[in-house]
Amino acid sequence: MAKILKIHPENPQENLINEVVKVLNNGGIIIYPSDTVYALGCNIFDVRAMEKLAQIKKVKLEKAHFSIICNDLSHLSGFTKAIDTSVFRFLKSKIPGPFTFILEANKSLPLAYKGNKTVGIRVPDHVIPQLIVEKLGHPIASTSIKDEDEVIEYSTDPELIAEKYDHLVDIVIDSGYGDNVASTVVDLTSGEPEIVRQGKGEV
Repeated sequence: MAKILKIHPENPQENLINEVVKVLNNGGIIIYPSDTVYALGCNIFDVRAMEKLAQIKKVKLEKAHFSIICNDLSHLSGFTKAIDTSVFRFLKSKIPGPFTFILEANKSLPLAYKGNKTVGIRVPDHVIPQLIVEKLGHPIASTSIKDEDEVIEYSTDPELIAEKYDHLVDIVIDSGYGDNVASTVVDLTSGEPEIVRQGKGEV
């Protein structure tokens, strides 16, 4: 059964963040809030955890294309090819925020991402995922929680989310109602911003 942790959205309790980090280090799956929708996350360097995340989403890991959640741009060189100054300036102007940026991947991607030519990078404007990444010491893999109901599309109530994912994840962070609009996906591989999916963020 998933453990529900009520974490304050503006002043997160450090001991609870530490508990989340411990679970991630042990290969666990978490559900966490962001500046858009609630999302599933795991340790990006734990292949078994990544496989578990793929199973939850009912996709094969090699086709999953999970986003990489960072807390700033310092992690980029670990995952992406060298970025033009203009692209870097654009990223800096939009981060943190409700965007997922598609960038060209480099050869030092974590094992579960090997072979991917591009990678989605996200820096949410929300203190909880930022703190988790900071204390973990590296980014996490992430994917939005989608509802089977196309009218609702995204679950916003953490209690209902916890019920649905009770036997699939280790921790559900309850930090109040989430949004029901996903991030805006922007492809930067050509050097010019190209909107792939319009979401909460305005380019």
